[in-house]
Amino acid sequence: MSQFIEDGAKYLLDNPDIAPNSAAYLWNKKMMVQVSCRGYAVGQFMQPEPAKYAHIPSLAAKSFMQPEQPYFSHHPGRFFYVRDDETGEMFSAPYEPMKVKLDDFKFIPGLSDVTWVAQKFGIEITIRLTLVNDEVAEVYQVSVKNLSNKPRKISLIPYFPVGYSSWMNMGGDFDKELNAVVCTCISPYQKVEDHFKQKHFKDITYLTADRTPNSYEVALQKFEGDGGLHNPSALQDKQNLTNGNALYEMPACIMQFELELASNQQEDTTLLFGPAFDKAEIKNLKAKLFDGSLNDKIHDYEDYIHSGNGCFDIHTPDDQLNNFVNNWLPRQVFYHGDSNRLSTDPQTRNYLQDAMGMAYIKPDSTRASILHALSQQESSGAMPDGILLTDEAELKYINQIPHTDHPVWLTIVIEAYLNETADWAILDEQVKWGDSDEITSVYDHLSRAMQFLIKERDHRGLNYIAQGDWCDPMNMVGYKGKGVSGWLTEAVSFAIQKWAKVCVIKNDQTQADQLNQTAQEINKCINNELWDGNWYGRGITDDGVIFGVNADKEGKIFLNAQSWALMCGAPSDDQKQKMFNAIDEQLNTPYGVMMYAPAYTAMRDDVGRVTQKWPGSAENGSVYNHAAAFYASSLYQLNESDKAFDVLRKMISGPNDADIKQRGQLPVYIPNYYRGAYYQFPRTAGRSSHLFNTGTAAWFYRLTCEEMMGLKGCPEGLNIQPKLPSQWQEAHCTREFRGAIFNVRYIKSDNDALRVDVNAETITDSIIRDIKANTTYDVVVYF
Repeated sequence: MSQFIEDGAKYLLDNPDIAPNSAAYLWNKKMMVQVSCRGYAVGQFMQPEPAKYAHIPSLAAKSFMQPEQPYFSHHPGRFFYVRDDETGEMFSAPYEPMKVKLDDFKFIPGLSDVTWVAQKFGIEITIRLTLVNDEVAEVYQVSVKNLSNKPRKISLIPYFPVGYSSWMNMGGDFDKELNAVVCTCISPYQKVEDHFKQKHFKDITYLTADRTPNSYEVALQKFEGDGGLHNPSALQDKQNLTNGNALYEMPACIMQFELELASNQQEDTTLLFGPAFDKAEIKNLKAKLFDGSLNDKIHDYEDYIHSGNGCFDIHTPDDQLNNFVNNWLPRQVFYHGDSNRLSTDPQTRNYLQDAMGMAYIKPDSTRASILHALSQQESSGAMPDGILLTDEAELKYINQIPHTDHPVWLTIVIEAYLNETADWAILDEQVKWGDSDEITSVYDHLSRAMQFLIKERDHRGLNYIAQGDWCDPMNMVGYKGKGVSGWLTEAVSFAIQKWAKVCVIKNDQTQADQLNQTAQEINKCINNELWDGNWYGRGITDDGVIFGVNADKEGKIFLNAQSWALMCGAPSDDQKQKMFNAIDEQLNTPYGVMMYAPAYTAMRDDVGRVTQKWPGSAENGSVYNHAAAFYASSLYQLNESDKAFDVLRKMISGPNDADIKQRGQLPVYIPNYYRGAYYQFPRTAGRSSHLFNTGTAAWFYRLTCEEMMGLKGCPEGLNIQPKLPSQWQEAHCTREFRGAIFNVRYIKSDNDALRVDVNAETITDSIIRDIKANTTYDVVVYF
């Protein structure tokens, strides 16, 4: 069974076999850790670039996290062996690596902690993982309880593998003064200059406790022996650990605590696990956290997480939706916007869309992000591929590849910010340019961005794609300098129409007219060059081949090319219906709308490496939730409320266990994709990537607030235009907006006309004006 508990603030999974790879994550501004229900873990921290402190048992290319992360016996994790020292019976918690069938199992992700409970042989172990602010340390509060009616001798053996940290130098030992297993390494390098860059690295991984272990082991192979991790030789036949060290051997942090428990007695232990620069840092951290103030610091961390609460709560007929939207969705939005995905050079489109989400949580953060991004804009209007967050940061990896879409997102994020705050003064803020000493207004920056996008078109009026647009791995459509993106052309039309509305408010009618005229011309080009009879093509290659059309055997229809065509107003009513039919027939699945279909099964060298990814994974035809959110947005724009809700609702796993089992995903975050290729490989369709980094969260939050609940800011005030599912008879929403509180009740009526009552008085239109801060408004909406 799996379900939300505690008013949606926690989630309970009581069977490790329903979704074995299901996971939850915690973060602060310096680190994150994602843990699976069975105990596997991926931890990462900033120094200042991302780094790991527990590794797989072989060196691998550095990356944040992998999609559909495969777990295996020696994958990093946080495990606890529990042994009856009198009988030798033993099990492991949370579940791995022994996989002993438990009498009771609970995996309970919370907003600011993760808890496991495991029972076997009359012993219960409870493990609570949390973090504290401003420290890179996992905090484990562990209790072992004797459930039997007799005294017991029980050993608790935490086993935290460190893995293959360096081929140059690695080892470990127990430090009695620190009461810690201290594993050391030297990060490998070849270039002399890298030595100086890496001198400050936290190359120590430690495990320390608030009680002294009876024994320990640091050499993994000695601990495991021939028995394997499912029955370590070091613990067989009631043996105890023998205080071994690791000398250029694979290290692990392993301690043994021998407990004598009376009937129903419980013993508690607190453990800290993480990286450090030197032993002095470990000593200082222990002094901070083991001085009696740990619980206060944990409460401070809880307060930090709660500071990211959203601007609205909903109460609808869909309890699963309510619990997710009210608790877990704003948390995911806050993670993105406040941590910048633990990157020093986030991709520009990611940075801006994450900032869009923060407009509904911490608008001041959005404002700061807009100004910071614009300070790195080129005077031509172009945006860089990544936004540097520190003076030392450099553009890395994907940000070294030229993409052409980044200016598009500027109008989208600033629209959200202005909707929420009416801070029109931001448009007059003076901001420098990234490549000159010139300082001009935000309004000028955005205007130049739009003009840049307009100029970056070919003779057909379509926008160049270079080595990628929103779809990063579509890298070979235009690498020769001629290929164009149908999606980007539609997005440019959409963006300049959005900016034209701002121009009107700024009394710049000349630019507004020019932008709207250009958008009409672009839409004509889209129809002339990309309409394929029933849907729009995705682009045209360097060699002049249109793709994403019916003639293609693979990659026949792309969702984004339809969504943004709808958003920019390109299709006629007849075209729209044909597009809806094609999407329903070829892209819609029980797990969401696929990014395109059929997925590519072989390299297409005029499209790019996206075609080399496994069919149905990632950008190769998965249910890519970010793209699905764009489609939902287009549907709301056309008042297709039921279709839009269906798209959003399928992003949330459950509520039944069968759906959660197929996806392997708990409804505590939206993953960036679910496996697609539904008609090609139905057995694996729906599987979650388990990656929580995704721009989907910001879009889902905005669409729920502004479109579904219909509570959207405008220059005059709060515009109420709900687009609720037709089957709902009533709903309720509490909305914080511009310093006021709105208690909104929705009641379905027989009258087609929308009616809005504010404090028992019917208003003449749907806009609540003259909003006063620190005031509560009671609103009834008859829809």
